[in-house]
Amino acid sequence: MLIDTHAHLDEQSFHSDIDEVLARAAEAGVVNILTIGVTAPTSEAAVHLADKYAQLCAVVGIQPNYVSEAKPHDFETITRLATHPKVVAIGETGLDRYWDHSPIEEQVVEFHRHIELAREVGKPFIVHCREAEANVVEVLKEQAKQGLPPGVMHSFCGDEQTAEICLSLGMHLSFAGMLTFKRNEELRAVAKTVPLDRLLVETDSPYLAPVPMRGKRNEPAHVAHTNACLAEIHGVSAEDMAAITTANARKLFGLPA
Repeated sequence: MLIDTHAHLDEQSFHSDIDEVLARAAEAGVVNILTIGVTAPTSEAAVHLADKYAQLCAVVGIQPNYVSEAKPHDFETITRLATHPKVVAIGETGLDRYWDHSPIEEQVVEFHRHIELAREVGKPFIVHCREAEANVVEVLKEQAKQGLPPGVMHSFCGDEQTAEICLSLGMHLSFAGMLTFKRNEELRAVAKTVPLDRLLVETDSPYLAPVPMRGKRNEPAHVAHTNACLAEIHGVSAEDMAAITTANARKLFGLPA
């Protein structure tokens, strides 16, 4: 059994064949999928999908690249959705210095606000970090003074030092298809240092398709390839790694066995 802890199933590329996508995921052993919001409207869409399909859970938030275009009442929508029974986490939130869509100062304010909401509703939070590791760590350390809720560094691609700090703060690290890319030997070396009880796997569908599906639309069934890569890195069977990451996801997100 596998759990894809990060997908964007509301994306247009899934509109025509979502039922087939979920059927392929089930055939691949994927028992749960977290579909992630990046804006207020996509968070509402995630909740709608989770209500429709038992296999799905929702995560709601405003992703850092969309902070500047958010409307004044959008965070009120996120706050309302946060207590929905199919919502298992807050996010994705975080910081992004790669794209120049939102000033970093605005992103920081929203990052804090999302973590505070996670603390308030008693749910984990999911972090997007792109070329902003030092800034993300700074926010996490500041929030830790008040007691950091459980969290996930999604699609982790940072260095070993960043991994160590995040782990020391109680974070989980989730690995996506980039782990399988031939050039990413350094990332695989970092993944090897992560304790088994802090590992998660994801697809970030429809993006970041793993080898051997690279270049195609990614979908939740493909999480099996990343899981197999992570298993090889840690010297365990794919079945054992699936059991480990599934147990971790169930514990973190409160998912039923």
